[in-house]
Amino acid sequence: MTATDRAPDSYSLEEGELAVRLARSAVGRAVRAPGTVELPAPLPPSFSERRGVFVSWYAHPGHLLRGCVGFPRAVLPLAEGVAEAAVSAALADPRFPPVGPEELAGLVAEVSLLSAASPLALADRPRAVRVGVDGLEVERGRHRGLLLPQVAPEQGWGPLEFLDGACEKAGLAPGAWRSPDVLVRCFQAEVFRETSPSGPVVRLTPGPRRRAG
Repeated sequence: MTATDRAPDSYSLEEGELAVRLARSAVGRAVRAPGTVELPAPLPPSFSERRGVFVSWYAHPGHLLRGCVGFPRAVLPLAEGVAEAAVSAALADPRFPPVGPEELAGLVAEVSLLSAASPLALADRPRAVRVGVDGLEVERGRHRGLLLPQVAPEQGWGPLEFLDGACEKAGLAPGAWRSPDVLVRCFQAEVFRETSPSGPVVRLTPGPRRRAG
């Protein structure tokens, strides 16, 4: 089974927890944080599948964004994508200074595992956008921007505001999604987050479908 064959909600809580632990472990090694968790080897087969992934870091308990970087496309095996995105989000997000080893102990890790993106026809915007379920990717020429599904409910946005926000993320004017030369894609994500730094991991999206057989 390839990454794009998997259902968008096909990862178990155990797999999601392992992905979050992998993110924290990778950053711990990168910043030489004490007490870095060592992960079991080998990882489950699902971590060898290619999958789009984003990793976000939040200051706890205020839930202030501290970094978010990822791969919208399934270009890397999941294990590699999580590790690279986690380190980049902590150390190379241009919006924030790099995370230090002391600060890491006060951050919460969140991993979003993305489905393949599907174009959203101009006639279907914005009525087809499902707030809290769909993420959005906007593109026109060199302008590209992506917002994860959890952004809209966190900001209190409806479909119109979500589309406008995605356009602004791409460096376009709000309302640019109304133009036929602007490509809008929607995708879904499974989101797993620590409830506290290095604490229990919870799923922020519905549970996995029952697999046939």
